[in-house]
Amino acid sequence: MSAETKQLSREIERRRTFAIISHPDAGKTTLTEKLLLYGGAIRQAGAVRARRAARHATSDWLELEKQRGISVSSSVMTFEHDGFRVNILDTPGHHDFSEDTYRTLAAADSAVMLIDAAKGVEPQTRKLFHVCRMRGIPIFTFVNKMDRQGRDPLELMTEIEEVLGIHATPVNWPVGAGADFKGVYDRLQKRLLLFHGGDHGSTQVEREIIDGEPGSGPVREALGPLADEIIDSLELLEGAGENLDPAKVRAGELTPMFFGSALTNFGVLPFLESFLELAPVPYARPSSKGPIDPAVNPFSAFVFKIQANMDPDHRDRVAFVRVCSGVFRKGESTTHVPSAKKIRLANSTLLMARDRSSVDEAYPGDVIGLFDPGIFRIGDTLSDEGDFTYEGIPSFPPEHFVRVRVAEVLRRKSLEKGLLQLTQEGLVQLFKDPDSGSAAPILGAIGPLQFDVLKFRMEAEYKVEMRLDPLPYTVARWIRGTYDPETFRYASNARVVEDREGRKVLLLERIYSLNHYEQNHPELELAETPFDHQFDQVP
Repeated sequence: MSAETKQLSREIERRRTFAIISHPDAGKTTLTEKLLLYGGAIRQAGAVRARRAARHATSDWLELEKQRGISVSSSVMTFEHDGFRVNILDTPGHHDFSEDTYRTLAAADSAVMLIDAAKGVEPQTRKLFHVCRMRGIPIFTFVNKMDRQGRDPLELMTEIEEVLGIHATPVNWPVGAGADFKGVYDRLQKRLLLFHGGDHGSTQVEREIIDGEPGSGPVREALGPLADEIIDSLELLEGAGENLDPAKVRAGELTPMFFGSALTNFGVLPFLESFLELAPVPYARPSSKGPIDPAVNPFSAFVFKIQANMDPDHRDRVAFVRVCSGVFRKGESTTHVPSAKKIRLANSTLLMARDRSSVDEAYPGDVIGLFDPGIFRIGDTLSDEGDFTYEGIPSFPPEHFVRVRVAEVLRRKSLEKGLLQLTQEGLVQLFKDPDSGSAAPILGAIGPLQFDVLKFRMEAEYKVEMRLDPLPYTVARWIRGTYDPETFRYASNARVVEDREGRKVLLLERIYSLNHYEQNHPELELAETPFDHQFDQVP
């Protein structure tokens, strides 16, 4: 084995690239901020909710995110911790931005599923969990908000197993709850961890370590009045619980559980330490020519996100690229597979939310930003070999539609530029009505909040004020093959439009209309996406 190959293998072994998923308001962005704090990437954690706080969460860098206290765009954050290279993919929790989350999950090697201790498994959590299962992504569970009164930990564990259909094994166990939550018992290392201080969660907390079995004298004494209850629960887990099997975790059959409070920082560091030891390294990814081994194949990567105007002073576009195999080296050339053209890998950056720094080399698992002059699309493969493509990034049919009106005719060019860039970014989908031309384009989205973000960004970044008129359609299907336009000419509840690539799309007001057309026009092929290769199903 050459020295270069050994170096590549070492770099792969120390990388951990994971996404954090949850239902809205479970504390996902807060946990991300605290992992950055303990990873040494920031010195003081920012507030996610307080609009007037001195600091905002690092991952919430869009102005709208700061104003509303919610995440509306995926962020990438990278730091070094205890010999590991950690790449965090923070995703929006809100259903309206689920498409951005699904795209980001394509770049992750594992996922951290955040659960509210009081609410348990919520609807959006279930959907995201099933997407992870379909992609074969190992899942780790962090039960958050233990600083508030919540449900019994055993009840939460049972719910995860019954609702999500995955075995769960607690790596640690909470000591107290609500105002009495003061630590966790580490089942793997047989030690009690008690936490103190932390300046209301903005700085690291102190921890007291007491080694010993749950029933030992020092541990029992430290547990105080909670001793009998906690010892009984731990004995129950030892007798009837699932053992921690790393092979089952990697196979997605078992989820390790952790307990803590991202708000107070109690339990965050124990989770980070155990997660980095248990989480998978970058592994072979499926492609059109079979699995691509990260340590054997030359450089390859794929684009999973495009972000316009990350730097408001330069109005640039950045392609988020996940390195899958080999070594990325700044200045070298590779093949842009969709166009079969050679491109030079210049203007490469390491991402920390909005902040960027130059990067000369990157390894499998790393996420880098490439300046995009307009050639990249979401899902594009880059490869030195140039003879394969990675599995496609999922796309989903919109369920809400609006027609765009702009008051100032002089701003029409800015409108066209902004809509083009933001739709290429994947914020919304753009359609053209052949009957009305390009004067009043139609936009489609998974949820209406996407339109609010679009309006805000169009005004803030492109200086265009526009009105969005709701349309009655709720279903979109791509028409494949040839069809007779007369089929829909006089339909009052249907309209045929074109997407930005010129493909025909049928818009319907209700789902039963789709059943009608499918039954009465078997010659029609109506697809949920414009692509052939997608997930078999999406919840």
